[in-house]
Amino acid sequence: MPIDSSDRIKVGVLLERASGERRVALIPADIQKLNSKATFIVESGAGREAGFDDKTYMGAGARIAAQREILEISDVIVKIRPPGVNEMPPSGRTLVSLGGRDPYIVESLRKHSVIHLALERVPRTTRAQSMDVLSSQASIAGYASVLEGARALGVLLPMLITAAGTIKPARMIALGAGVAGLQAIATARRLGAVVHGFDVRAVAREQVESLGARFALVHASIDAGENAGGYAGEQSSDQQAQLRRALSAHLATMHLVIATAQIPGRPAPLLIDRETLGMMKPGSVIVDLAAETGGNCEVTRPDETITVNGVRVMGPTNLPSLVASGRQPLIQRQHPLTAHLSTRRVGPIAP
Repeated sequence: MPIDSSDRIKVGVLLERASGERRVALIPADIQKLNSKATFIVESGAGREAGFDDKTYMGAGARIAAQREILEISDVIVKIRPPGVNEMPPSGRTLVSLGGRDPYIVESLRKHSVIHLALERVPRTTRAQSMDVLSSQASIAGYASVLEGARALGVLLPMLITAAGTIKPARMIALGAGVAGLQAIATARRLGAVVHGFDVRAVAREQVESLGARFALVHASIDAGENAGGYAGEQSSDQQAQLRRALSAHLATMHLVIATAQIPGRPAPLLIDRETLGMMKPGSVIVDLAAETGGNCEVTRPDETITVNGVRVMGPTNLPSLVASGRQPLIQRQHPLTAHLSTRRVGPIAP
């Protein structure tokens, strides 16, 4: 017996209004997979910056509407960024978005009695792997960080042999061998750089070397180990200082540094101080992917480029948005919504 579409839950997809944000929470391919479970209403223009016009969404089975209507009739609202003041879902509705580690966002949603499925709080387990948006976006950030760093760098990443002579390849290092760091290593290798990697987790050495990079050995007995989520454990201030001094000799020889070290819910570890910057070659570039949580470099400023002693320190906070025009969904097996949609109601979701 066919299900009455009016009885199905309604999922609203809102336009991202944050400056520079080009991503969209659901692409037409997602909606085609899920429209047997829910009715989808997409805000006009929501997918334009990602390469999907309203007509494509309609062809996938979605209805196009204005923001106000979507907020009024949707049971579930999906976004990339958490909602602003003028796009807060009504009381009792469910929001699926990032922002679950921002105390201000959490408190604001609680005051409005909005149930929040915070995607960065999905556990890093095998069962939840297909819903791990942090890993997919970190992989994109690692890729884009090398391209952005190469643009700012005054030397070529690959070796260049010409009739006039040979230009040596640039030297690159990734600090942190998580998802972003390993993708940065792989990308720099493909572009022809001499690539190094470092992580305080001893188990990361095999992963770095499996990609053809050299693991930077430091004369410091620091192995932070892994926590339950696969992240490095937190280090004391003395251990960080010891590590900075041990890393400085390696960083002094590098042209491009991709800094990715982060600890969920805590400030990013300080790996590059002003003393180390003074040892690096003028014209070198640091791309600090931890800028939003304090930065791995002492002078990092979110979404700014700071130059110290001729070294450029870039602090991008939204690199995945630069390559938002993917024609296929990043998560092939299960969209984060799938486990929480039924044909008649929203199941219980922990805030």
